[in-house]
Amino acid sequence: MGGVLASVDSRTRLVGANRLELLMFKLHSNQLFAINVFKVQEVLRLPKLTNLPGHHPHVVGVAHLRGQTVPVINLAQAVGMPPLVPKPESNLIVTEYNSSIQAFLVGGVDRIINLNWEDIMPPPRTTGRQHYLTAITRLDDKIIEIIDVEKVLAEINPYTIALDPSQLEEGILAAAKDMEVLMVDDSPTAISQVKQTLMPIGITVHTATNGKEGLAMLKGWADAGEDVPKKLLMLITDAEMPEMDGYSLTSAVREDPRLKDLFVVLHTSMSGNFNKAMVEKVGCDDFLSKFQPKLLAELVENRVRIKAGLPETT
Repeated sequence: MGGVLASVDSRTRLVGANRLELLMFKLHSNQLFAINVFKVQEVLRLPKLTNLPGHHPHVVGVAHLRGQTVPVINLAQAVGMPPLVPKPESNLIVTEYNSSIQAFLVGGVDRIINLNWEDIMPPPRTTGRQHYLTAITRLDDKIIEIIDVEKVLAEINPYTIALDPSQLEEGILAAAKDMEVLMVDDSPTAISQVKQTLMPIGITVHTATNGKEGLAMLKGWADAGEDVPKKLLMLITDAEMPEMDGYSLTSAVREDPRLKDLFVVLHTSMSGNFNKAMVEKVGCDDFLSKFQPKLLAELVENRVRIKAGLPETT
Protein backbone atom coordinates (compact mmCIF):
# COMPACT_ATOMS: atom_id res chain seq x y z
CA MET A 1 0.00 0.00 0.00
CA GLY A 2 2.84 2.38 0.77
CA GLY A 3 4.19 1.95 -2.75
CA VAL A 4 0.78 2.71 -4.26
CA LEU A 5 0.42 5.87 -2.20
CA ALA A 6 3.93 6.99 -3.12
CA SER A 7 3.12 6.49 -6.80
CA VAL A 8 -0.12 8.46 -6.44
CA ASP A 9 1.74 11.26 -4.69
CA SER A 10 4.50 11.48 -7.28
CA ARG A 11 2.10 11.46 -10.22
CA THR A 12 -0.27 14.01 -8.69
CA ARG A 13 2.69 16.34 -8.19
CA LEU A 14 3.58 15.89 -11.85
CA VAL A 15 0.08 16.57 -13.16
CA GLY A 16 -0.63 19.37 -10.72
CA ALA A 17 2.38 21.17 -12.16
CA ASN A 18 0.73 21.15 -15.64
CA ARG A 19 3.03 18.33 -16.77
CA LEU A 20 2.43 14.90 -18.24
CA GLU A 21 4.22 11.74 -19.26
CA LEU A 22 3.72 10.19 -22.68
CA LEU A 23 4.41 6.61 -23.71
CA MET A 24 5.68 6.69 -27.29
CA PHE A 25 5.31 3.81 -29.72
CA LYS A 26 5.28 2.97 -33.43
CA LEU A 27 2.73 1.26 -35.61
CA HIS A 28 3.94 0.55 -39.18
CA SER A 29 6.68 3.07 -39.91
CA ASN A 30 9.08 5.26 -37.95
CA GLN A 31 6.28 7.73 -37.18
CA LEU A 32 5.91 8.04 -33.40
CA PHE A 33 2.55 7.97 -31.65
CA ALA A 34 1.78 8.46 -27.96
CA ILE A 35 -0.76 8.10 -25.18
CA ASN A 36 -0.74 9.43 -21.63
CA VAL A 37 1.19 7.19 -19.21
CA PHE A 38 -1.54 7.81 -16.62
CA LYS A 39 -3.77 5.48 -18.61
CA VAL A 40 -1.21 2.70 -19.07
CA GLN A 41 -1.23 -0.29 -16.76
CA GLU A 42 1.58 -2.25 -18.37
CA VAL A 43 3.44 -3.00 -21.60
CA LEU A 44 4.19 -6.58 -22.58
CA ARG A 45 5.05 -8.84 -25.48
CA LEU A 46 2.09 -10.19 -27.37
CA PRO A 47 0.68 -13.19 -25.48
CA LYS A 48 -1.43 -15.93 -27.01
CA LEU A 49 -4.73 -14.52 -28.24
CA THR A 50 -8.11 -16.21 -28.20
CA ASN A 51 -10.57 -15.54 -30.99
CA LEU A 52 -13.71 -13.67 -30.00
CA PRO A 53 -16.77 -14.74 -32.05
CA GLY A 54 -18.76 -11.84 -33.45
CA HIS A 55 -16.14 -9.32 -32.44
CA HIS A 56 -15.71 -5.84 -33.90
CA PRO A 57 -13.36 -5.88 -36.94
CA HIS A 58 -10.74 -3.86 -35.03
CA VAL A 59 -10.60 -6.39 -32.17
CA VAL A 60 -8.07 -9.11 -33.01
CA GLY A 61 -8.95 -11.32 -30.05
CA VAL A 62 -8.75 -11.42 -26.27
CA ALA A 63 -5.77 -11.92 -23.98
CA HIS A 64 -5.96 -13.56 -20.57
CA LEU A 65 -3.96 -11.33 -18.23
CA ARG A 66 -3.82 -11.91 -14.47
CA GLY A 67 -7.23 -13.53 -14.33
CA GLN A 68 -8.85 -10.95 -16.61
CA THR A 69 -10.10 -11.35 -20.17
CA VAL A 70 -8.88 -8.25 -22.00
CA PRO A 71 -9.96 -7.30 -25.54
CA VAL A 72 -7.03 -6.55 -27.86
CA ILE A 73 -7.56 -3.73 -30.37
CA ASN A 74 -5.51 -3.44 -33.55
CA LEU A 75 -4.70 0.26 -33.08
CA ALA A 76 -3.34 0.82 -36.58
CA GLN A 77 -6.55 -0.47 -38.12
CA ALA A 78 -8.67 1.51 -35.66
CA VAL A 79 -7.11 4.81 -36.78
CA GLY A 80 -7.53 4.12 -40.48
CA MET A 81 -4.18 2.51 -41.32
CA PRO A 82 -3.54 -1.00 -42.65
CA PRO A 83 -3.95 -3.49 -39.79
CA LEU A 84 -0.88 -4.72 -37.97
CA VAL A 85 -0.15 -8.42 -38.34
CA PRO A 86 0.25 -9.90 -34.84
CA LYS A 87 3.79 -11.24 -34.40
CA PRO A 88 5.68 -12.65 -31.40
CA GLU A 89 7.74 -9.45 -31.26
CA SER A 90 4.62 -7.24 -31.27
CA ASN A 91 3.75 -5.32 -28.11
CA LEU A 92 0.57 -4.81 -26.16
CA ILE A 93 -0.15 -1.60 -24.28
CA VAL A 94 -2.67 -2.43 -21.55
CA THR A 95 -4.73 0.60 -20.54
CA GLU A 96 -7.63 1.70 -18.39
CA TYR A 97 -10.13 4.09 -19.95
CA ASN A 98 -13.58 4.91 -18.66
CA SER A 99 -13.25 2.30 -15.89
CA SER A 100 -12.62 -0.51 -18.39
CA ILE A 101 -9.47 -2.45 -19.30
CA GLN A 102 -8.36 -2.96 -22.90
CA ALA A 103 -5.09 -3.58 -24.73
CA PHE A 104 -3.76 -2.05 -27.93
CA LEU A 105 -1.67 -4.04 -30.39
CA VAL A 106 1.27 -1.87 -31.51
CA GLY A 107 4.59 -2.42 -33.25
CA GLY A 108 7.48 -1.25 -31.11
CA VAL A 109 7.34 0.72 -27.87
CA ASP A 110 9.86 3.55 -27.83
CA ARG A 111 10.15 5.29 -24.43
CA ILE A 112 8.44 7.53 -21.88
CA ILE A 113 8.94 11.29 -22.05
CA ASN A 114 8.06 14.02 -19.54
CA LEU A 115 6.59 17.20 -21.02
CA ASN A 116 4.80 20.41 -20.12
CA TRP A 117 1.21 20.69 -21.35
CA GLU A 118 2.22 23.98 -22.96
CA ASP A 119 4.29 21.89 -25.40
CA ILE A 120 1.20 19.97 -26.54
CA MET A 121 -0.59 21.46 -29.57
CA PRO A 122 -3.78 20.74 -31.50
CA PRO A 123 -3.17 18.64 -34.63
CA PRO A 124 -2.78 20.59 -37.88
CA ARG A 125 -5.78 20.53 -40.17
CA THR A 126 -3.68 19.12 -43.00
CA THR A 127 -2.79 15.82 -41.32
CA GLY A 128 -4.58 12.82 -42.77
CA ARG A 129 -4.99 11.19 -39.36
CA GLN A 130 -6.41 14.30 -37.68
CA HIS A 131 -9.69 12.45 -37.29
CA TYR A 132 -8.02 10.21 -34.71
CA LEU A 133 -5.55 12.64 -33.16
CA THR A 134 -6.24 14.70 -30.09
CA ALA A 135 -2.93 16.59 -30.13
CA ILE A 136 0.67 16.63 -31.36
CA THR A 137 4.02 17.59 -29.88
CA ARG A 138 7.63 17.78 -31.07
CA LEU A 139 10.68 15.95 -29.78
CA ASP A 140 14.14 16.11 -31.38
CA ASP A 141 12.60 17.75 -34.47
CA LYS A 142 10.14 14.86 -34.83
CA ILE A 143 6.37 15.17 -34.63
CA ILE A 144 4.68 12.94 -32.04
CA GLU A 145 1.02 12.18 -32.79
CA ILE A 146 -1.17 11.71 -29.70
CA ILE A 147 -4.05 9.32 -30.35
CA ASP A 148 -7.64 10.24 -29.48
CA VAL A 149 -8.30 6.93 -27.74
CA GLU A 150 -11.75 8.07 -26.61
CA LYS A 151 -12.84 8.25 -30.23
CA VAL A 152 -11.32 4.86 -31.02
CA LEU A 153 -13.18 3.23 -28.13
CA ALA A 154 -16.45 5.04 -28.84
CA GLU A 155 -16.45 3.69 -32.40
CA ILE A 156 -15.79 0.13 -31.24
CA ASN A 157 -18.29 0.24 -28.38
CA PRO A 158 -20.77 3.07 -29.03
CA TYR A 159 -22.35 4.71 -26.00
CA THR A 160 -26.06 5.21 -25.46
CA ILE A 161 -26.03 8.87 -24.52
CA ALA A 162 -29.40 10.47 -25.27
CA LEU A 163 -31.60 11.23 -22.28
CA ASP A 164 -35.37 11.02 -22.33
CA PRO A 165 -36.70 14.37 -21.03
CA SER A 166 -39.98 12.69 -20.14
CA GLN A 167 -38.15 10.87 -17.34
CA LEU A 168 -37.34 14.15 -15.57
CA GLU A 169 -39.63 16.21 -13.37
CA GLU A 170 -41.35 19.16 -15.03
CA GLY A 171 -39.77 21.51 -12.51
CA ILE A 172 -36.27 20.28 -13.41
CA LEU A 173 -36.91 20.69 -17.13
CA ALA A 174 -38.35 24.18 -16.67
CA ALA A 175 -35.38 25.30 -14.57
CA ALA A 176 -32.74 23.68 -16.79
CA LYS A 177 -33.84 25.66 -19.84
CA ASP A 178 -32.40 28.83 -18.33
CA MET A 179 -29.08 27.27 -17.31
CA GLU A 180 -25.63 27.04 -18.89
CA VAL A 181 -22.51 24.92 -18.46
CA LEU A 182 -18.98 25.31 -19.80
CA MET A 183 -17.47 22.11 -21.19
CA VAL A 184 -13.67 22.16 -21.58
CA ASP A 185 -12.24 19.19 -23.47
CA ASP A 186 -9.89 18.66 -26.40
CA SER A 187 -11.77 15.57 -27.60
CA PRO A 188 -14.59 16.31 -30.10
CA THR A 189 -16.03 12.92 -29.15
CA ALA A 190 -16.32 13.87 -25.47
CA ILE A 191 -17.83 17.27 -26.28
CA SER A 192 -20.39 15.65 -28.58
CA GLN A 193 -21.32 13.11 -25.91
CA VAL A 194 -21.93 15.75 -23.25
CA LYS A 195 -23.90 17.94 -25.65
CA GLN A 196 -26.11 15.02 -26.65
CA THR A 197 -26.74 14.29 -22.99
CA LEU A 198 -27.48 17.81 -21.76
CA MET A 199 -28.98 19.70 -24.68
CA PRO A 200 -32.18 17.58 -24.87
CA ILE A 201 -33.04 18.80 -21.36
CA GLY A 202 -32.58 22.41 -22.40
CA ILE A 203 -29.17 23.23 -20.98
CA THR A 204 -26.93 25.51 -23.05
CA VAL A 205 -23.43 24.02 -23.47
CA HIS A 206 -20.53 26.41 -24.09
CA THR A 207 -17.30 24.71 -25.18
CA ALA A 208 -13.55 25.28 -25.12
CA THR A 209 -10.88 22.90 -26.39
CA ASN A 210 -8.24 23.41 -23.69
CA GLY A 211 -7.81 24.85 -20.21
CA LYS A 212 -6.21 28.08 -21.43
CA GLU A 213 -9.12 28.80 -23.75
CA GLY A 214 -11.63 27.85 -21.06
CA LEU A 215 -10.02 30.12 -18.49
CA ALA A 216 -10.03 33.00 -20.99
CA MET A 217 -13.78 32.50 -21.51
CA LEU A 218 -14.43 32.51 -17.77
CA LYS A 219 -12.33 35.61 -17.18
CA GLY A 220 -13.94 37.31 -20.19
CA TRP A 221 -17.39 36.84 -18.68
CA ALA A 222 -16.12 38.13 -15.34
CA ASP A 223 -14.43 41.13 -16.98
CA ALA A 224 -17.77 41.94 -18.65
CA GLY A 225 -19.37 42.17 -15.22
CA GLU A 226 -21.13 38.81 -15.15
CA ASP A 227 -21.39 36.78 -11.95
CA VAL A 228 -19.83 33.62 -13.40
CA PRO A 229 -20.69 31.19 -10.53
CA LYS A 230 -24.28 32.39 -10.87
CA LYS A 231 -24.23 32.32 -14.68
CA LEU A 232 -22.94 28.75 -14.97
CA LEU A 233 -24.51 25.66 -13.47
CA MET A 234 -21.05 24.09 -13.52
CA LEU A 235 -17.70 23.86 -15.26
CA ILE A 236 -17.07 20.37 -16.70
CA THR A 237 -13.40 19.89 -17.50
CA ASP A 238 -11.26 17.12 -18.89
CA ALA A 239 -8.00 16.36 -17.09
CA GLU A 240 -5.49 16.13 -19.95
CA MET A 241 -5.56 18.91 -22.55
CA PRO A 242 -3.04 20.90 -24.61
CA GLU A 243 -1.58 24.15 -23.22
CA MET A 244 -3.30 23.90 -19.80
CA ASP A 245 -4.67 20.74 -18.19
CA GLY A 246 -7.88 20.50 -16.18
CA TYR A 247 -6.09 20.43 -12.84
CA SER A 248 -4.28 23.70 -13.57
CA LEU A 249 -7.53 25.19 -14.87
CA THR A 250 -9.28 24.31 -11.62
CA SER A 251 -6.44 25.78 -9.56
CA ALA A 252 -6.65 29.01 -11.59
CA VAL A 253 -10.41 29.17 -11.05
CA ARG A 254 -10.00 28.78 -7.29
CA GLU A 255 -7.35 31.54 -7.23
CA ASP A 256 -9.63 34.12 -8.92
CA PRO A 257 -12.03 35.72 -6.39
CA ARG A 258 -14.60 36.21 -9.16
CA LEU A 259 -14.57 32.51 -10.13
CA LYS A 260 -13.63 30.66 -6.94
CA ASP A 261 -17.20 29.61 -6.05
CA LEU A 262 -17.82 27.97 -9.44
CA PHE A 263 -18.88 24.31 -9.21
CA VAL A 264 -16.17 22.30 -10.99
CA VAL A 265 -16.50 18.70 -12.20
CA LEU A 266 -13.47 16.74 -13.37
CA HIS A 267 -14.70 14.61 -16.29
CA THR A 268 -12.03 12.29 -17.57
CA SER A 269 -11.34 8.86 -19.03
CA MET A 270 -8.66 8.41 -16.35
CA SER A 271 -10.04 6.75 -13.26
CA GLY A 272 -8.96 5.42 -9.90
CA ASN A 273 -6.81 6.75 -7.07
CA PHE A 274 -4.91 9.31 -9.15
CA ASN A 275 -7.96 11.36 -10.07
CA LYS A 276 -9.47 11.07 -6.59
CA ALA A 277 -6.25 12.44 -5.17
CA MET A 278 -6.17 15.29 -7.69
CA VAL A 279 -9.81 16.22 -7.02
CA GLU A 280 -8.86 16.81 -3.40
CA LYS A 281 -5.59 18.53 -4.21
CA VAL A 282 -6.83 21.15 -6.68
CA GLY A 283 -10.31 21.64 -5.25
CA CYS A 284 -12.74 20.10 -7.72
CA ASP A 285 -16.26 19.62 -6.39
CA ASP A 286 -16.87 16.26 -8.04
CA PHE A 287 -15.37 13.65 -10.36
CA LEU A 288 -16.94 11.63 -13.16
CA SER A 289 -15.24 8.94 -15.22
CA LYS A 290 -16.08 9.13 -18.94
CA PHE A 291 -18.51 8.33 -20.29
CA GLN A 292 -21.43 7.64 -17.97
CA PRO A 293 -24.41 9.70 -19.17
CA LYS A 294 -26.74 8.53 -16.40
CA LEU A 295 -24.31 9.61 -13.68
CA LEU A 296 -23.71 12.91 -15.48
CA ALA A 297 -27.46 13.45 -15.73
CA GLU A 298 -27.92 12.68 -12.03
CA LEU A 299 -25.21 15.17 -11.08
CA VAL A 300 -26.69 17.83 -13.37
CA GLU A 301 -30.20 17.19 -12.02
CA ASN A 302 -28.97 17.62 -8.44
CA ARG A 303 -27.18 20.86 -9.34
CA VAL A 304 -30.28 22.18 -11.15
CA ARG A 305 -32.37 21.34 -8.12
CA ILE A 306 -30.00 23.19 -5.78
CA LYS A 307 -29.56 26.16 -8.14
CA ALA A 308 -33.30 26.55 -8.68
CA GLY A 309 -34.18 26.06 -5.02
CA LEU A 310 -36.29 23.00 -5.74
CA PRO A 311 -36.99 20.51 -2.93
CA GLU A 312 -34.54 17.63 -2.67
CA THR A 313 -35.66 14.13 -3.55
CA THR A 314 -36.13 11.62 -0.73
